[in-house]
Amino acid sequence: MEEIDVDVLDLVRCFNGQRAVDGISFKIPQGNILGLLGPNGAGKSTTIKMLTTLLRPTSGTAKLMGYDILKEAAEVRRLIGYVPQQLSADGELTAYENLLITSKLYGLTPDVRNQRMDELLDFMQLAEFANRLVKHYSGGMIRKLEFALALIHRPPILFLDEPTVGLDPSAKRTLWYLIKELRRHFKTTILITTHDMDEADFLCDQVAFLHRGSLLVIESPEKLKLALGPHASLDDVFVHYAGTSIQEGGNYSDAKKIRKTISRLD
Repeated sequence: MEEIDVDVLDLVRCFNGQRAVDGISFKIPQGNILGLLGPNGAGKSTTIKMLTTLLRPTSGTAKLMGYDILKEAAEVRRLIGYVPQQLSADGELTAYENLLITSKLYGLTPDVRNQRMDELLDFMQLAEFANRLVKHYSGGMIRKLEFALALIHRPPILFLDEPTVGLDPSAKRTLWYLIKELRRHFKTTILITTHDMDEADFLCDQVAFLHRGSLLVIESPEKLKLALGPHASLDDVFVHYAGTSIQEGGNYSDAKKIRKTISRLD
């Protein structure tokens, strides 16, 4: 029987009376990658903050490997790694120092932390830069270090909030392969938020489309595309379900393009 690592149950979060997350439910099987897709303001980061116990739901809950995010928050935190959108590595420290402090915070013994630090620096291709100040790293190198910081305690579940935003295409592609290798090497269950459809198509076993706080559909990228036709993209799928592009807004030309796509897919 398939093991479920993340089980989200009618999760709601309100701000000033408005539902930023509107009763969403989904499951992530062990070892799978699920992408939460949607434009800015769709509720992706709010969802991830609730699942990582950083934000209390207005109602509903979720269980991570059987532990309730409300009743057993301390146990949940031990199970997860989290790479936020915001910068989480200290630029005034080296990669080695960042990893050392984080491993001590997790209570790793000296022999264990030294082994894991060496392993992660090698895995992230940062070993030769381990003693360089992080403020001199490229954006892609910083992101790799942040992945290492999130993985130092070997969490079975990893949350990635827009992990490649702001990176150049080459660095972004490198991180895509890194995420796939993480799943293979560490058997990690991963939830990733993104508004990059190519990223989701390449990485995810399933995608869940969020729009204005609501979950529109959840399915594998391949099945979603095939349901619309042999040449459909995930962008087409989002337009079909949401009635707008994932970028939202834009000018007259953008609106015209979106409406032509909708009419073609209806």
